[in-house]
This record gives sequence, structure tokens and C-alpha cells, in this order.
Amino acid sequence: MADTSPSQQPAARGGESASVGEVVDYVKEYARQELVGPLRGAGRWIGFGLGGAACLGLGLTLVLLGVLRLLQTEWTRSATGRLSWLSYLIVFVVCVVLLVVTLQQINRKFLNKEDK
Repeated sequence: MADTSPSQQPAARGGESASVGEVVDYVKEYARQELVGPLRGAGRWIGFGLGGAACLGLGLTLVLLGVLRLLQTEWTRSATGRLSWLSYLIVFVVCVVLLVVTLQQINRKFLNKEDK
């Protein structure tokens, strides 16, 4: 017959609650290690990406506007009359070509790369 005196039962329960507390602490630490660190790195990566995209977008908008003004001032036939829409079409085609070239440069292997 096992000895189950009241003096031994609280010690066992105290040991169980301490081990549950340790498990909770280990789970919290593991979550911080596996989530917070990578999210911090991803946040920087996304931040630099958004900043670069904003700068490139503004720069390309100004370049395309400059090409439009160049066509309208130097090619007088497209600035007036029935062909006034032609300079807008040319700039639109240049914009689509730049978009296609940009999308082809995205390296899908790099986006799915696992950390080693």
C-alpha cells in the first residue's frame, strides 16, 4: 500500500505546477525565438522593398511624363490635330514594356528560399 500522507501530496502538486510553468515559459521563449526574429527580418525586408518601390515608381512616373512632354514639344504633328493621342499611346506602350521587363526580373526561387 502506498503512503499518501497529506504532507507528500502538496509537494507533488507543487512539482507539477512548477513543471507546467516551465513548459509555459519554454513555449513562450520558443514562440519568441521562432516568430519575433523572422518577423523582424521580414519587416525590414518589406520596409526596404516598399521604400524602393515608391522611389522607383516616382522616378519612372517623372521619366514617362518627361517622354510625353518631349514627344509633344519636339514632334509638332502629334501635339495638335487628329494625331494628338499618338504621343499618349507611345508613352503607354513604353510603360507596358517597362512593366513586362520588370515582372520578368522577379526571381521566384529567391522568394521561396528557405533559411539554412
